[in-house]
Amino acid sequence: MNALPPRPRSHVVILGGGFTGAAVAWHLARQPVRPLITVIEPRPFLGGGLAYSSEEPSHRVNVPASRMSLLPDEPEHFSRWLAHDGEAERDPDSIWRNGDIFPRRRVFGRYVAEHLAPYLETGAIRHVRDHAGDLKRNGDGWIVTASGQPIAADMVVLAMTHPSPDVPAALAPITDADGFVADVYCGDALGSIAPRASVLIVGSGLTSADTVAELDRRGHRGRILAVSRHGLRSRGHPQVRGEPFGDFTATPAATALGLLENIRATLAAAETGGGNWQSVFDQLRLQGPVIWSALEKDQRTRLVRRLRAFWDVHRFRIAPQVEAVLDRRRAEGTFDNIAASLVASYDDGDDLAVTLRRRGQRQFETMHFDAVINTTGPAHGRAPHANPALRSLADAGLIRIDRHGLGIETAPDSRAVGPEGQPLDGLFVAGPLARGTFGELMGLPEVARHAQAVASQVEAKLDAQSVIEVAR
Repeated sequence: MNALPPRPRSHVVILGGGFTGAAVAWHLARQPVRPLITVIEPRPFLGGGLAYSSEEPSHRVNVPASRMSLLPDEPEHFSRWLAHDGEAERDPDSIWRNGDIFPRRRVFGRYVAEHLAPYLETGAIRHVRDHAGDLKRNGDGWIVTASGQPIAADMVVLAMTHPSPDVPAALAPITDADGFVADVYCGDALGSIAPRASVLIVGSGLTSADTVAELDRRGHRGRILAVSRHGLRSRGHPQVRGEPFGDFTATPAATALGLLENIRATLAAAETGGGNWQSVFDQLRLQGPVIWSALEKDQRTRLVRRLRAFWDVHRFRIAPQVEAVLDRRRAEGTFDNIAASLVASYDDGDDLAVTLRRRGQRQFETMHFDAVINTTGPAHGRAPHANPALRSLADAGLIRIDRHGLGIETAPDSRAVGPEGQPLDGLFVAGPLARGTFGELMGLPEVARHAQAVASQVEAKLDAQSVIEVAR
């Protein structure tokens, strides 16, 4: 009897090779029976992405190394690699006073790349250096266009994470002016800013803080003003890190107000017990998926609209080395951040004029700057229109923005939700674009866990397909 021909291996194509896409590929490649894996990513190496490809020395991870890992169940995985690599000895400033290590971002990117390297060398993972173009259905599978060639896939994972930031409408008149920086991560964006230039930074989150640190490292000593609607600056890490504190899942809140009351009560209890607010927010992060899923859908939207700014500055903490720069510049009188809304702008010839209204005041105020830098953060809600592959799916009516405007509507099993409200076979969403369903999906520990979960879901679907094909 003639033997049956070997069944062709399934092909999984991952769009985006930053940390999210690289982690999904790595987990898939470590399975006993792995599919063919192709990652489409224009950068020269996998794992860096926007965040961890930066060559800027002042850009540091904002989470202690002991909590960053490709393996969610082994939080010390990166720390052990650091110790073996000797990076901390080469960069003594990475070790903070309490012993926590905050290495440069590119170091974490190198850690991820080194772990993928063996699979790239053997061909278990293939890296196509390009942007994905058109993405469309092809029977039971998909066709992705990259480097001008169609690539057939049984399953596709959407792992693009960080679209360029939106430019506020009030700044539209100066977008083409010298001195305006639309995206600090685009090339040597800050290279032309003079040491004594007066600078306006729009936004006061992590990117804003990193921008101040980079300008300072480059020798800038002029006046810097950061402006945002609430005027809230990203908080820092505690001197002594405690265990996560509180319980938000035993009786999870169904409303945004109820959750806020629970948080306030837990913060008070932590303070009474000698703890710190960071421990409470660490627990909120850990229990985030349960907290988010317990909220009624309209309450999730209310939470995003009303409390997101307050959550972000406590949740996304800055590295202590960066915090020290901000504190020093404030003490020197060369840095400040205020709460204000942008009203208008114009190019004055010699400088850039920006009109704003401070929070709680009626009158407008026009200020002049040599440079205006936009750090409003990735426009995740605009991702389907900014990315060619996502745009082709959106134009075909296959994907849509989630109701909270955070990314792509995603089912609980991480598949994209199709036009009939049902999950699409073979199309998965990994990382921040899925946070409308999963809640907290911006921090690396949460993204790592979700990448592992997506890899498991893909593997389960592939196994189920194999059983069906064998039965045929």
